[in-house]
Amino acid sequence: MENPYLHYKKQLIYLILILTACFSACAPNKIITNKVKREFKNSAIIKQYQVGFALFDLAKKEMIFQKDADKYYTPASNTKLYTFYAGLKMMPDSIPSLKYIEKGDSLIFWGTGDPSFLHSQLKGTKAFNLLKSTNKKLFFAPGRYTGDFYGNGWQWDDYNEYYQAEINELPLMDNMVLVSSKAGSMQISPQTFASCFIKDSLDNKPFRVIRDFNLNRFNYSSTVIPAKYAQQIPYKVSQSTTVNLLSDTLNKYVGIINMKMPADAKIIYNVKSDSVFKEMLLPSDNFIAEQLLLVYANKLGEELNTAKVINYVEKQYLSALPDKPRWVDGSGLSRGNLFTPRDMVKLLELIYSEVNNQEKLFDMLPAGGKTGTLKNAYPKTDNPFVFGKTGSLSNNHNQSGYVVTKKGKVFIFSFMNNNFVLPTSDVRKEMVRVMTYIHENF
Repeated sequence: MENPYLHYKKQLIYLILILTACFSACAPNKIITNKVKREFKNSAIIKQYQVGFALFDLAKKEMIFQKDADKYYTPASNTKLYTFYAGLKMMPDSIPSLKYIEKGDSLIFWGTGDPSFLHSQLKGTKAFNLLKSTNKKLFFAPGRYTGDFYGNGWQWDDYNEYYQAEINELPLMDNMVLVSSKAGSMQISPQTFASCFIKDSLDNKPFRVIRDFNLNRFNYSSTVIPAKYAQQIPYKVSQSTTVNLLSDTLNKYVGIINMKMPADAKIIYNVKSDSVFKEMLLPSDNFIAEQLLLVYANKLGEELNTAKVINYVEKQYLSALPDKPRWVDGSGLSRGNLFTPRDMVKLLELIYSEVNNQEKLFDMLPAGGKTGTLKNAYPKTDNPFVFGKTGSLSNNHNQSGYVVTKKGKVFIFSFMNNNFVLPTSDVRKEMVRVMTYIHENF
């Protein structure tokens, strides 16, 4: 019979070993928590505005540190991560460009919202080649898009800026006009819009083109266009503008027909989804983000509607978020979007799992000091340690993504800064300081 004292001693040793193991497993993250908490507490910059922050250990599935992470913030272009995740779930392979039928001597087609159609960077040409090569008469059947030309809550006075192209079901050439300089003369692309340019002889300000708000009338300065000048101006979308631009580009007539899209309409795909997602994320392309939501809506039925597809994505794919998001557009141009930092962290965890390839995911995201909108935020390097999405509106600047530490750990973070009156550069530098501290010390 075993000595009761020895039995008790064995149990005590066993208990101590278990507690030691538990403490050893928990201690590193507890240390990180305290150190990061101290960095926030001692920051003179962060005290001056509203800051939400969450840091999550991806391997241990454990939240390490939170500062007001359950409060809502204006995300700006962090919203594109929601659009990205929706695409991973709904368009994992390729982007549908047109739906069409061939009826007698006619080819009738409907738009899907595809942003890659004749896009300046994506150069989606498969749908264009279909229309170009057919010997049938072409007819565009509009009416699928049921939203406005701007997203919910967009600022109308940004209508002339490159980052606010209008939304429609058949976008062409980025929905933009490019004005550039060549040998001292103004170049206009697409050339279709050349006749819409009017010189303002009374304007002696530096050269600039300003479109009338409701018309494709482009007023430009009487001063000489500078060398290497480049300006993108959104054109005013309409059914007539779409078919005229397409006709000029195809060099053949395109008519308009009022026809409901049949259920058996064929689909032609333009480009791989990954290339579109990457082009949205790296330069933070608002046009691509907004149009992608219409592409997702195309999968749901005939109507292309931003609000309806967002509602669908929230119900089908975002039930795991700890807080209910207020999501209203694809790009983050709207201040109506409101997300919490812990929602952003959970979303990034879902994205990481869905892609299931860290190298591929990190290649699609801006990399600190190397690519995209994070290229100039961090010191130039060939070995970045932050991969994520920025988000900027006046008085708001955010970063959400993944940080790789010197010890090889991968943490998910969301750093949201709202309602500051400091220069954005000061806020950015403080974010970089904190994220660099996390990278170097853990």
